Amino acid sequence: MDTDLAHTELRRTVVAVDPSSDSSSPSWDGIAVDPSEGHRAHKDPAQALRPTSASGLLLNWDSGRPDMPRVYSDRAISLMVKRLFDIAGSAAGLLVLSPLLLGIALAIKLTSAGPVLFWQERVGFRGQRFRILKFRTLFSDRCDPSGRSQIDREDNRVTPIGRILRTKSLDELPQLVNVLRGEMSLVGPRPHVSGMQIEGRTYEVAVPYYAEREAMKPGITGWAQVNQFRGPTLDFTTAVARVHHDIAYIQNFSLALDMQILLMTIWIEALRGTGQ
Repeated sequence: MDTDLAHTELRRTVVAVDPSSDSSSPSWDGIAVDPSEGHRAHKDPAQALRPTSASGLLLNWDSGRPDMPRVYSDRAISLMVKRLFDIAGSAAGLLVLSPLLLGIALAIKLTSAGPVLFWQERVGFRGQRFRILKFRTLFSDRCDPSGRSQIDREDNRVTPIGRILRTKSLDELPQLVNVLRGEMSLVGPRPHVSGMQIEGRTYEVAVPYYAEREAMKPGITGWAQVNQFRGPTLDFTTAVARVHHDIAYIQNFSLALDMQILLMTIWIEALRGTGQ
C-alpha cells in the first residue's frame, strides 16, 4: 500500500469567515483538510482537522468526534482470534528470536554500564497502566524513567549499540513478553506515557478525543508507525495525524489489516531500518 495515499486522498477545504460575525472562531466540525496545512488554518489542529481517511483507511466522525465501533458478535470473534494469534505469535517469536535476543543483551552489557532491560510505565487498554519492557538504548545515568523527554536521532543520551537497535526497532522486541502477558497486542496503537506533552500541552488537552485510541490494546507496531508517524512528535499537526491513524485502525480493525501491518513492519522497520 502506498504510504503517501493519505496526502492524495484527503480533501482540502477553504473556509471563508465573515469578519463581522460574532463568533470568535469558525466551526471546524466535518471539515477535511490536508494534515500538512492544518496549522495554517487554526491554532489547534485537533479542532481544525477532520480528515476522512488516514493513509487509505476511512475515518468516520459523529458530531465532531470519532465514531467508534461497537463490539458486535463478528468483531468480538475477530478480537478473540486476534488474542490467540498474539499468544501464538509472541511465544513463537520469543523462541525463534532467542539467539538474537541473547546476542543483543550481551552487546548491551559489554558496551555500557547498567541493566540490559528497561521498564517504563505506559497507558494501555482503557487507560490501564502497565510496565512496558524494552532493551536499554540510553546510557543508564541519562535515562528518563518518566518517558516524557522525547528522543531524536542526534540525542547524545543514546549509546552506540542503542542507536543501531533503535534504527532497526530491535529495542522493542522484549515487548513480546508484554504481548504474551496480555498487556499488549502485536498490532495496535503504540502505548504512550501518562501526561505526554506536545508543545507544552498534554495530548488529552490538545486532542479532546485522544482517549478513543485506548479502545484497543496497544501494539508493538501499528498503522501510524508503518505510515511514517513514529518517533518524536514536535508539533500539533503531526501529533493529531498520529492519533487519527490510531483511531482509523480501531475503526477499520480486521485480522487481514493486522497481517498487512505486520508485513509492512517487517519491510519498513526491520529491512529498511527507518526506526527512531
